[in-house]
Amino acid sequence: MINADRIVPVTGIDLISLYGLILKQDSNNATLDKLSPSEGMGAFKVTSGSKPLLAVEPARVINIDVTASSVSACTVYFVPDYNYQGFQIDGVAVTATGTVTADGKTLYKAVLDSGAITVTAAGF
Repeated sequence: MINADRIVPVTGIDLISLYGLILKQDSNNATLDKLSPSEGMGAFKVTSGSKPLLAVEPARVINIDVTASSVSACTVYFVPDYNYQGFQIDGVAVTATGTVTADGKTLYKAVLDSGAITVTAAGF
């Protein structure tokens, strides 16, 4: 925490929307787009890697459609669901590099590059 003495409460916005607002301030995320669940609650399918994506609700599983959608690289920001299962490529579970704590609040950045997924915590 930057300031433990004079905390300003966040009101009127949910945490993921606040993360999106903050991410858009970085010029690398100027084209940040929403990623809505398409395979049930907390289940996302990435069909384009043309711009960074932010999962709009806690993610249980993120499936990257490499074959049918020709996604070869992508960046996905997400908050892991308490039942977080991880990533899939073309529907098959893969082990990403990096550690994810399924706490329902921490923001992570996942990057697919050269067929491998690397996950890092965003922020400090």
